Amino acid sequence: MDALSDVLRAMRLTGGVYLHGEYRAPWCLSIHADPKSCVTWLGQTTHVIPYHYVLEGRVRVRLAGGEELELGPGETVMFPRNDPHLMGSQLDVPAVDARDVVQMGDAGALATIHYYGGDGERAHIVCGFLGAEDVRGNPVIDALPPALRLAARPGSAGDWIRTSFHHAAEQIAAGHTGSEALMSKLSELLFIEAVQRYAEDPASERRGWLAAFADRHLARALALLHTRMAEPWTVEALGREVGLSRSALAARFVEVLGVPPMQYLANWRIHRAAHELASSGKPIPRIAEQVGYESEASFARAFRRHMGVPPATWRRQRLG
Repeated sequence: MDALSDVLRAMRLTGGVYLHGEYRAPWCLSIHADPKSCVTWLGQTTHVIPYHYVLEGRVRVRLAGGEELELGPGETVMFPRNDPHLMGSQLDVPAVDARDVVQMGDAGALATIHYYGGDGERAHIVCGFLGAEDVRGNPVIDALPPALRLAARPGSAGDWIRTSFHHAAEQIAAGHTGSEALMSKLSELLFIEAVQRYAEDPASERRGWLAAFADRHLARALALLHTRMAEPWTVEALGREVGLSRSALAARFVEVLGVPPMQYLANWRIHRAAHELASSGKPIPRIAEQVGYESEASFARAFRRHMGVPPATWRRQRLG
């Protein structure tokens, strides 16, 4: 398994919570998702990734930092770190808090928004949320931009995902039931494709972890640490594998990733252990061995240092 796939798998993505919105210009909404409000659909999740998919019309989005995007039909924008943002036909009109205009459906029906600021251009948008676990210190989340845009690109490898996603969104917008489960899985795949496309695009302003893929030595080192995590790595041994001296490899890690190689490995071992504790019934000693610790005691000390509680306590909290 490559490093990117390993990190994405550990996020435990869960799709759900859909809202169909109909708007008439001029309109502007202020949006910030609260994980607690998604519990009914996503369960207990520590992080949500909102997204908007445009079915009809044109929509502008502005982040708190001032960055603006304009989206058209078939385009999606995702917010990996759940950054607050404005969305509307124009962003110079007073913004309304989205929570104040959402109409919750009865008996499990989807929520809706019908917001007509005037009789201008119409827009249809399906909004959803992905639940994600264990994003604290997740290198992908930290390295992504605040808004991740995925435009329609016919003929690309992920075209079937977007075609199916569009069909499910149309069914949801039309009020047909039965498409929610399909859209849940497709939204997970859509996020993964968006991340992969961003990581592979030479024009992307990649930083942090994703920038390491542009350096063949770092990319090889990350692949080794993720696929052979349990090995007793040293900086010297890793440097020999990738063709760099100990000092050169350490310097590149710090420059691009912000931490030395062995600290990166230690952080990721705990991250993967947390994933296993929450998603499997494996005994704690087995998990400790799986992520590279020689004893349960050393693993427990490291886990508590990183996560604030012992492994068994952390597992009980997550499963509870």
